[in-house]
Amino acid sequence: MGWDWEKLNQQHQQSPRSGGGPPQMDDIVRQIKKVNIPGGPLIAIVVVVLAVAAYSAIFTIESGSVGVIQQFGKFVRIAQPGLNFKLPFGIEKVTKVRIDRVYKEEFGMGSPSDTSLKRYRAGDAATSSLMLTGDLNVAVVPWIVQYRIKDPYNFLFKVKDVQGLLRDLSEASMRLIVGDRSINEVITKRSEIANAAQQVLQNELDKAEAGIKIVNVEMKRTNVPGPVQPSFNEVNQAIQEKEKMIYQAKEDYNKAIPAARGDAERMIKGAEGYALDRINRAKGDASRFISMYKAYVESKDVTRRRLYLETMGELLPKLGKKFIIDENQKNLLPLLRLGQENIGTEK
Repeated sequence: MGWDWEKLNQQHQQSPRSGGGPPQMDDIVRQIKKVNIPGGPLIAIVVVVLAVAAYSAIFTIESGSVGVIQQFGKFVRIAQPGLNFKLPFGIEKVTKVRIDRVYKEEFGMGSPSDTSLKRYRAGDAATSSLMLTGDLNVAVVPWIVQYRIKDPYNFLFKVKDVQGLLRDLSEASMRLIVGDRSINEVITKRSEIANAAQQVLQNELDKAEAGIKIVNVEMKRTNVPGPVQPSFNEVNQAIQEKEKMIYQAKEDYNKAIPAARGDAERMIKGAEGYALDRINRAKGDASRFISMYKAYVESKDVTRRRLYLETMGELLPKLGKKFIIDENQKNLLPLLRLGQENIGTEK
């Protein structure tokens, strides 16, 4: 079946409704009617219908994407990458979703870049990064949230504004984590805060069934607002001086206390040794006395005389000159000049 496209085009240009564009459907139908084939117009119409049906029923999904198919608006299935088929004439509609792409949202870093899944609200950069810390200080906390789509069905149908929900939950999660920490922790422990915020944010997104997987939360340089920066530096300097004095005091403490403890231990050990010596001596004296008493009980006369002799042997050498007189001596006058015989001669 041949088509006289030149003639058809000329007729279309000569038509008063024509604006010089491509042939219209009624022109094509008239051309089909001129074809002298039994049942030609009907066959041609069927061919056109089949071509349109085939064109609207076949579609392809790129690698890294999936197709969400809806039948009269109702979700029916997920189409995987490659060549796929659907019901033609608008019965089924395909929405392609990239699941391998990593998107990002910026907070407190100016206007976000222009992407299909990016939303920016007026005043976001000025307000989202100002946060109150646990020690009642104000900190400027800029951060970035990187995410990808893990569940296309939830991403498309469960939440009306996924990007808005993500930004609101990201800001709430970060404020929750920052509000439990001091300003120094917010400045120095950014990685720890980012990990905690990522965990809280992912839990909230899962509860909302947003179909989003948080890949990473990255905190940028955290600081205090510009107007309070000088005062904050003075406070930090005072804190550093305080810590320095505390460290010096601890150093002196660590030197003095061990020395005092050593002296105390030495004195305690000395006292314990002296007490042990006295106890042992007392036990020895008691044992010796008991043994002497036992010996005295067995032979009192011998023991009494031995004790007498031992005592006299210890005392007599200490008495100096000794005079032995007769026990029957009655007159003691001669005894008055004992020891003065050499006084006159010495003079």
